[in-house]
Amino acid sequence: MSLRLKDLNQIWGEPTFSSSNLNEVLGPVSTDSRSIIEGSFFIPLTGEIFDGHNFLEEVFLKGAQASLISSESNISVPSGLTFWTVPDTLRAYQQLALLYRSQFKIPHIAITGSVGKTTTRDLIEASLLSLGPILATENNNNNDIGVPFTLLQTRSVHMAVVVEMGMRGLGEIQRLSSCARPDIAVITNIGTAHLGRLGSRRNIAKAKLEIASSLNPNGALIIPAKEPLLEEILSSKWKGRVIRVEVLPETSINQHPKGINLWHEMPKADYSATVNSDQSVLYFNQQLFKLPFIGIHNARNFINAIAVSNELGVPLDTLKNLSIRQRMGRNKCVKMGQITILDETYNASPESVISSLELLVTKPGRHFAVIGTMMELGATSIELHCHVVKNAVELNLDGLVIFSSGPEGDEMYKIGSTLPYCSIKKDIHSIADDLNSILKPGDNLLLKASRSLGLERLLPLLKPTN
Repeated sequence: MSLRLKDLNQIWGEPTFSSSNLNEVLGPVSTDSRSIIEGSFFIPLTGEIFDGHNFLEEVFLKGAQASLISSESNISVPSGLTFWTVPDTLRAYQQLALLYRSQFKIPHIAITGSVGKTTTRDLIEASLLSLGPILATENNNNNDIGVPFTLLQTRSVHMAVVVEMGMRGLGEIQRLSSCARPDIAVITNIGTAHLGRLGSRRNIAKAKLEIASSLNPNGALIIPAKEPLLEEILSSKWKGRVIRVEVLPETSINQHPKGINLWHEMPKADYSATVNSDQSVLYFNQQLFKLPFIGIHNARNFINAIAVSNELGVPLDTLKNLSIRQRMGRNKCVKMGQITILDETYNASPESVISSLELLVTKPGRHFAVIGTMMELGATSIELHCHVVKNAVELNLDGLVIFSSGPEGDEMYKIGSTLPYCSIKKDIHSIADDLNSILKPGDNLLLKASRSLGLERLLPLLKPTN
């Protein structure tokens, strides 16, 4: 399948200038002048510190087929370069991706949520492989630039497209949804990540539900069951089919969750599963599924993959022993001598830290954790950091190292000091000194902090115990 240059007139009208044959097939689309090859279509994006229009001469000399030009740009266009003038080149990039996406009559699955997006994306991709080649978001291409980039990689061999959607504020996921036009949309959860930007979990729920704004009316929205904020807002955002999923520990079946008094009034889950005591096996529909990544939080990601697969007719037997690639700092279990390290250094939110702590204490031996500052929590930052440490205390950790140089660190330490061991550190080397002096063979250690702290730097500083 291919677009021709003349097809672009559908969205932008006739080109401002053309020296090309508009019957030509649209060449590779690029926003990076360094990747331009003969016949590429260039889209110059602008930001606070860069302007792609500055490279028009370069891409022309490299043989660019054509380009977009912002109507706001005052940079001269090389004579002989075919171009369309548009109000906003980023918006035009998304329009082009939608035009391209519309050629493919294959299911498009979109995923968003406060935590678990990337793991859910990987699980869904793996679960659909029995259909044939699957295109899925790579790396962090989950924003205004990354989503159209992903869609433009679709080829005729692909049997489905799995697109991750992140966001920094209201309106972003709506733009991404209008670009991808998903057939199935998944919301993993509503947490507190981005609370500093959006102000409340209700606003976070509203932002996540934007994924349904361009959802296929005959498609389905998959959400966590018994999530009050989603249920409250849902009917104003989506009139189509809703699939509710849940995973519970075996010991909590039929128990009411704390803080929800209207449990009995909420719609029941369409997919309900449980996990075993060591959180490595999921029980669903009288079948056992080995979890590719252990932990109840990963089981909740996995039930989303089961729901998507079932919607697309994939036999559930093919999901019983999925093999998933491990990503650095996510769901990674590392053996260092006789110490087991849960490497969750990629990022952190209150919900994901608590889930990781709950997984930590299922392992035999002593339990230690390094918990670092969590970003973008706004005015509730101290309260949420303290909430995490209270959970660590309730789980009877043997030791806690707090990695923080902010005001939340002192408050966390006040609560954590009731544990057998607790310290607060401001640099990686002093954390390593601490851990190397207290860890013994058979111990378990969790590493969890926001990406900006670079907690993975700690790993090579730890000494194996034998």
